[in-house]
Amino acid sequence: MTAELVRGQNHPLSQARLEIRISAGTPIVAAATLGDEQGRIHGVEWVAHPGTPTLPGLEVSRQAAADHRLAVDLDAMPEAVHRVSVLLALPTGAGGPSRFGAVATPFVAVTGLDGNEVASYTITGLEAESAVVALELYRRQDAWKVRAIGQGYAGGLADLFTDQGLPQAQQLADSINEAVAQGMARSVPAPPPRTDGDRSRQTAAPALGPDQGGPAPQGTSGPGSQPTSPYGPQTSGAAGQPTPPPASPYGTQTPGIPGQPAPQPSYQGGAGATDPAQPSAPTSGGSINYSHPGRQTAAPPPPPPTAPPAQPGQPAQPVAGDATGWSMDERLYNQVWGMFEDLARTAAAYRSAVDFADSRMDKELDQVLSDPRSRIGGQGDAAREAAQAKHTQLVNQARATLDRDIAQLTAESEVVEPALPHAYARWDNPVWHGYRVPMEIPMALRLGDLHLPESDRLRIPMLVRLPLERGLWIDSGSSGSLDGSYTDSHDLRRLAMETAVAHAARLLAVYPAGEFTVHVIDPAGSGAQALAPLVQSGVLAAPPAVGAAGVAEVLARLTQRVDLVQMAVRGGAPDSLPPDFDTSEQLLIVNDFPHGFDDRAVNQLRYLADEGPAVGVHLMMVADREEAAAYGPLLDPLWRSLMRLTPTPDDHLADPWVGHAWTYEPPLVPPGSQVLQHVLAQVAAARANYR
Repeated sequence: MTAELVRGQNHPLSQARLEIRISAGTPIVAAATLGDEQGRIHGVEWVAHPGTPTLPGLEVSRQAAADHRLAVDLDAMPEAVHRVSVLLALPTGAGGPSRFGAVATPFVAVTGLDGNEVASYTITGLEAESAVVALELYRRQDAWKVRAIGQGYAGGLADLFTDQGLPQAQQLADSINEAVAQGMARSVPAPPPRTDGDRSRQTAAPALGPDQGGPAPQGTSGPGSQPTSPYGPQTSGAAGQPTPPPASPYGTQTPGIPGQPAPQPSYQGGAGATDPAQPSAPTSGGSINYSHPGRQTAAPPPPPPTAPPAQPGQPAQPVAGDATGWSMDERLYNQVWGMFEDLARTAAAYRSAVDFADSRMDKELDQVLSDPRSRIGGQGDAAREAAQAKHTQLVNQARATLDRDIAQLTAESEVVEPALPHAYARWDNPVWHGYRVPMEIPMALRLGDLHLPESDRLRIPMLVRLPLERGLWIDSGSSGSLDGSYTDSHDLRRLAMETAVAHAARLLAVYPAGEFTVHVIDPAGSGAQALAPLVQSGVLAAPPAVGAAGVAEVLARLTQRVDLVQMAVRGGAPDSLPPDFDTSEQLLIVNDFPHGFDDRAVNQLRYLADEGPAVGVHLMMVADREEAAAYGPLLDPLWRSLMRLTPTPDDHLADPWVGHAWTYEPPLVPPGSQVLQHVLAQVAAARANYR
């Protein structure tokens, strides 16, 4: 099972030949340094970078790219090498972002040659830094381990190399940037001309919320909340041009001293890949190509299912799981993400075409009206009719293209939806009837559905990566009802709590037995009816805490847990935690905030929201922000740190990539369905056997 590392945590390595996969969503430079027992770099010959991509037992990519695969052979490392540090940096002079705080969160995974992840690390907390030491492989008593570092440098590679004791730090940084610039010029050509009119799927830069450096579209925020990207940082499934499967990257490596000539390897990493982080301009021509050439990644996936041959003149039939990935879950995840991109792109193309038609008609009418001789009479009327006819023709053409693309995406959705696993499926999917507690944590979780006004019937699953990187806020305020069907505050509170229970049950269902624990704070006991499925099934860690004393006890216990784990991680001794320490992920559901919370409890809640996710403590609040306004601006950082979800359809989720406001629909259990009780009973039984 993959070890999800946090900063400072280590994990043993049982294999010598490894790959280090890096996903960043934007072109970055990947490099590595070899260090001695004290971590010192003895010279530039101890650094593998795009200009010098190979060292004994080590090989890095030759250019900047959004995805990298580094090859490591620990058995081929010279005896003098005790540390291998993996470095990431934003290229300079390429016109791209200059700090990691403005891009998607980098994700680094250490895998075996079979593709199975050994350990992974999501590098959070970066802001002004332009270079970072992601992780290091280090030798301890003839055994190798991996440690998550996440040390960033605002001064870039020059400051990083200086900090590692390299005298020629600035010269080496300049040579790396020069090599990257040359590599990008050779390896990222302009896209070939399109002669068939097909609109192939291409990866766009992940959508970023305002708190992640992305722009905030106008008019899309919910009351008192910041617009949030519906998918958040994406760390998997980035598309690029397909890279040929590499030959063994280790066959030509021979032990030696760093700096000595090494044979040229056959493994190229991501050297020939087209930059996948540059989104293609929205276009309204051509049909969707279901072969998904744009969804390829550098990793060679298992052979996906093939679609039946299409009839001449007809689009290819969609197939579930035809995106790339190492497993069916990953392929389906990438396919859903591609569907989201396609819908965003075709809707943006339609809106752009309509805007162009409007502006063109206005311009033509202005020209007619500017001439007094043509303002009245038959000549003016004819000009107006001609301008209107052109406008109608352009809009109809754009709408026909949009309808065709939506029809193809709908056909794909009808194939993909029934094939989704439990973590990605709606509650009404028959897959839940055969539910069994999983043995591994999935890569993502479905938090609802997304759709646009132009495609009201087409729903795209809203998937977020696990473990959660931010808490959830279920808005029980009156603004949460888009259609106004829920105006009674009591009904909205009840529905918000039922939504929170559905989310919690789904989280419990997708984690292996004993690896996810749920706590509930319900100070006034107002959520007893909605919480009944969790309470009656026995999946809660303890009965819901009530009253001020219950609030204080639960918050004190969870904040102490966060402090304890942080001290162990920062001290480099995560194995020193008490033997009876519960290592499972923790979720705290808070109902009726701020009822029952004093100033101390509010500060503890903010602390859990800020520091908890990094050490496996997550927060889910059910609250009306307006009711919490009595605390003033003190709580504004709390609301901004949480992902706002609503118990009714609402268009508060913003997509800064193309400026859409997506309508979010919560994943509620169908009325009268017993699926929730069935799933929770399975979870409770598996926990009983686990103990």
